[in-house]
Amino acid sequence: MIVRIWRGWTAPNDADAYQRLLNGEIVPGFLARSVEGLLGADVLRRDAGGEVEFTVVMSFADWAAVEEFAGDRTSSVVPAEARRLLARYEPEAVHHDLVAQHRPAGP
Repeated sequence: MIVRIWRGWTAPNDADAYQRLLNGEIVPGFLARSVEGLLGADVLRRDAGGEVEFTVVMSFADWAAVEEFAGDRTSSVVPAEARRLLARYEPEAVHHDLVAQHRPAGP
């Protein structure tokens, strides 16, 4: 499994609007594209001094799925409506091979 990590930052006064856009339109739009091998996406948020950092963590079955999603292996996918709210963002995503997952034992 390939884990794709991307980050973008907003001004504090744009953070709530960006979060609504990200969770309400952008990520659901990514999933609606029905990219075979796109396994899911998680959105993280944290205050980072004078700005708010958002991290999107996506899981893909393989590199072919990453390339179908992004057009290549590294380019970020940032729709125009997101760019209007972002103060800055990473132009390239970072990828990791998932080599283990550890979860607590169930009840």
